[in-house]
Formats: sequence, structure tokens, C-alpha cells
Amino acid sequence: MKSPIFVAIDTPDLERAKAIAGQVRKHVGGLKLGLEFFAANGRHGVREMAELGLPIFLDLKFHDIPNTVGKAIQALRPLEPAILTVHAAGGRAMMEDAKAAAPQGTKVVGVTVLTSLDQGDLASIGVSGDPHGQVERLTTLAREGGLDGVVCSGGEVAAARALWPDGFFVVPGVRPSNSHAGDQKRVMTPRAALDAGASILVVGRPITQAKDPDEAARAIEATL
Repeated sequence: MKSPIFVAIDTPDLERAKAIAGQVRKHVGGLKLGLEFFAANGRHGVREMAELGLPIFLDLKFHDIPNTVGKAIQALRPLEPAILTVHAAGGRAMMEDAKAAAPQGTKVVGVTVLTSLDQGDLASIGVSGDPHGQVERLTTLAREGGLDGVVCSGGEVAAARALWPDGFFVVPGVRPSNSHAGDQKRVMTPRAALDAGASILVVGRPITQAKDPDEAARAIEATL
């Protein structure tokens, strides 16, 4: 079975990104390219990374009026990413337009609550209740909006899957038991996240900042 690990290549340096991806390509299921990479390298950079032959998860977290999001995703159609993200908080109409604009075969997933946020952070932006309740609300909305699944922390993925048994669940903030949490506040080990219902796991620094990224990827894969 192909690895459920997508490695987060969060660097603006295209050569470094290609070097990391080249090292780990046999032990990961895909590459996640985010805003940092895309702002520096654009569509050309995404194409270069795709030449390594791994699925591309383009994590740009669109959040704007429905028409703007639809047109932005349409502009990315030639890249044919395996996965694209939008913010579920953008609302149902925005999610519907995002899915309609995406290439056939691209999974469009809704970001629920960023793993860097906790209850206090949510309260500061006017969201009452805890992250768990907000993830459940936005998971239901994403399903109604025709998306393929959601992004949520390992702590909420079981509840999200209960609401959406055939959904596609992306779990970031995944950290092996021996690694540092960094700026993530809601983290889980890869094995626990898979057991809870994750479809794919996003792992960044534990692999990309390891002395030997390939060995780190293999060690995580071995726990699965």
C-alpha cells in the first residue's frame, strides 16, 4: 500500500525542496506544497516538483468570495493537483464554487480549525465553544458544500469521520512521539492519527529538518 504520509515541503528554496523530495520519495505518498513555496516559486515550481512523480497536495487554503476562489482554482487547473485546500469558514457557496472549478480527480478539502489554534485563540476571533465543536460544525458544512473531506487535527478526526463516514480526512500537526511540537498546539502521533480515522498524514519538520530525511520518513512509516 502507498504510504499515507505527505511530506510538507515548507521552504521557498526550490533546489532545497527538490533535494528533500528526492531523498524521501520512496517512503512517502506525496508532497505538500504550501503558501511559502508557492509564493516563491509559483506554478513553475509546482510543475518542477511534480516531475518527481509523486502526487502534489497544493495547500493554499483559499478563503475569499465564491467567484474569486472559483476563478483562482480554475487558474490552477493545468497543474492537476491531487489535493487542494480551502477554508471551510468561507461558507457553503464558496466551497461549492471551489469544487466546481477544480479539475476532475482533484480532492478539494476544507480546512476546519488550524492546528496552531486553541480555545483561547478561537474566543479572540469571536468563535464560542472549543475547537472540537467548531470542527464538527465545519465538517458538516463542508459535506453539504460538496467537498471531498476536511483538514482537522488528530484529536477531532474520529468525530469528523463519525459525521462523514466516507469523507477524506487530512491530519496535519502529526509528530512522532520523540519529536518537538513546534508551533502546533493540537498534535498526535502518526499511528494514533491513522487509528482515529485519518486518510492522509501531513508531516513536515520531523522529516525535513532531520539529519537524514529518508531515514526519518522510513522510521515514521515503520510505526504505521
